[in-house]
Amino acid sequence: MKDEYKKLKEYLDQSGKTVAVTGAGISYLYGMRRLKQSVGRMNAGRLFSASYIRKSPEKFYAVMKDAFLDATFVKGPSTVHKQLAELERQGKLFGIVTQNLDCLHTIAGSGNVIEFQGSFRDNICIDCGTRSYDYQVWNQGHMPRCEKCGAPIMPTVFCRDSSASAAVARESMQKAADLISQADLVLVIGTTGFRSEEYLSRMKAGTKLVQINPSATQFDQIASLNIRADAAEALDAVLNG
Repeated sequence: MKDEYKKLKEYLDQSGKTVAVTGAGISYLYGMRRLKQSVGRMNAGRLFSASYIRKSPEKFYAVMKDAFLDATFVKGPSTVHKQLAELERQGKLFGIVTQNLDCLHTIAGSGNVIEFQGSFRDNICIDCGTRSYDYQVWNQGHMPRCEKCGAPIMPTVFCRDSSASAAVARESMQKAADLISQADLVLVIGTTGFRSEEYLSRMKAGTKLVQINPSATQFDQIASLNIRADAAEALDAVLNG
């Protein structure tokens, strides 16, 4: 086992509460597309408006399917998602803070997941405003509809026509910050640090941060350990080394 993997295992064994922070890197490597690729020349602001979805619900669904849903429900969780779920099962991981919307951590089996940008498991009806909390509504092959009024629903965080989206963002980030504040060890995996100042500022004194990323990021200078490797390899060494 490489020395840096041994050090990571040592940190995990010594930590009372370890929290993982994950980003788009662990999803893009396994089939998730960038939203800009799926939207193409369409204006994203227009796409996420209730008026557009009301007029063209299946076009909206097609973009979501291309950008997120195929990777979520067809390709499924990556090796890294599954490894993090296994670390939680073994009691070595307390929770996950993720910028990802795809619900892949939950599908992989992780139980304590904070999606600080929201996700497909928190939805809102564009007409009556009814909220629903089940990502499986997006796994039916067509645009999901409100059980009360039949209008299309959309992820709450995307709904620019509703104050609920801002509330979701605030509440989710607060939960992420609260989770980070409890950690003795923070594992940063597959992220360059989107909005990280809003939650990492809550790290308590003495908390170690370990970054697992093949490329340099803004975390290089503050990490106790930088592992320049594929996350699946590093976590496999910890789990099976």
